[in-house]
Amino acid sequence: MLGALGLFTVLLGAALPLIDFFIVNVALPTIDHDLAAGPALLELVVAGYGLSYAVLLVLGGRLGDMLGRRRLFLIGMAAFGITSLACGLAPNAWTLVGARVAQGAAAALMLPQVLATIHSATGGPRRAKALSLYGATAGLAMVAGQILGGVLVAADIAGSGWRAIFLVNVPVVLAGLLFAVRSVPETRSQRPAPIDTPGTVLLAAALVTLLAPLTEGRAAGWPAWTWVSLAAFPIVSYAFVRVERRADRQGRTPLVPPSLLALVTLRRGLALIVPFGIGFGGFMFVIAVALQQGLRMGAIDAGLTLVPMAVAFFGASLAGPRLIRRYGSLVVTAGAVIQAAGVALLALAVWGGWPSVGGLDLLPGIALAGLGQGLQLPVIIRIVLSDIPAERSGVGSGVMVTAQQSALALGVATLGSLFLTLTTTAGMRYALVVTLLAQLGLVVLTALLSLRLPRKIG
Repeated sequence: MLGALGLFTVLLGAALPLIDFFIVNVALPTIDHDLAAGPALLELVVAGYGLSYAVLLVLGGRLGDMLGRRRLFLIGMAAFGITSLACGLAPNAWTLVGARVAQGAAAALMLPQVLATIHSATGGPRRAKALSLYGATAGLAMVAGQILGGVLVAADIAGSGWRAIFLVNVPVVLAGLLFAVRSVPETRSQRPAPIDTPGTVLLAAALVTLLAPLTEGRAAGWPAWTWVSLAAFPIVSYAFVRVERRADRQGRTPLVPPSLLALVTLRRGLALIVPFGIGFGGFMFVIAVALQQGLRMGAIDAGLTLVPMAVAFFGASLAGPRLIRRYGSLVVTAGAVIQAAGVALLALAVWGGWPSVGGLDLLPGIALAGLGQGLQLPVIIRIVLSDIPAERSGVGSGVMVTAQQSALALGVATLGSLFLTLTTTAGMRYALVVTLLAQLGLVVLTALLSLRLPRKIG
């Protein structure tokens, strides 16, 4: 069984990769200044981590099923600490990009083991509570990443500047490893399946052909390779689906079993995670740029502006289990409506007050958006995992976090590119309002899709 210390430890492991996806947003200006990185390499500092992370998550889940989830958690956490140290000591931009890619790969080994361990080592009300805490941790980590990044960059501890956002991981990882050795139980699938090499290669190719051009295209000036890559995406995706279905028919275990996607709760839950993640990832990137470059806030003020979102998100996540018992999946719909109101208030505040908008002007919209998101994400995660058999918890967790991470990266790529392009052509005020309205459209889509969820949640 997973005790309190064990649950804290795996949730710490869940928080670290998500914090590090967002923590660099507020540090990009200082990284650019210190390493003379330029726009294209700055994009790679963000995208390199997100790509390797997303591409390897399902494989990380499968390896945990085969070799033991505790073992993979320990290996992944140790590797995350080493690669974080490499990021913090990077002497130039290209070294930082390489270290970030390796850091994303380490995160992909660690994160799928968290949900798989919770799924296998808890049951009943304990599992429901643990999943709610996982959802709260995931959402809080995404917001806290930018708050922590702003504080660390501004503090400039021992002259470390932006390097502190990576070096801070090292003592946290050492403590996490000590806790994990003592408190995390070993679990694995009773019938572990071998690695599906063709499926792994094709899934990786599909994600790379989509995410790489979208994240690098604008900064690189949309060269020919970006269009070739985007054109290849549907072809590679089709090949992946065909290969997985053929493996299933032949009695082998594919990387993403079609029978798993046949689960209504998993399929409909994933359909919500995608627009939610795109909106969340895009918003967090855009707001970091707008606060620092548009409103001329310092890194610490930009981070602290998001504190109301973090507080509201965490409070809503903790209230979620009680609300779910009473209202079921309607909590997701209500959360989307509240989030939509918050995003609309932000757009109105920006349109009416730019460029003298302050943190207090943004507070109502940011707090409402966080409250709405906190009512959605933990419930969606519970729905996605509710019907997955324990022996498939590793691959099921890998599929869910892959969808979540890919959506976050896609949000940075699409909404971020929209914002930066409009900033150049029409000014930041107009760009930010249009981007917020695009996110509002994604929130409305989430609300509509939530109506298809099963009303009662186990």
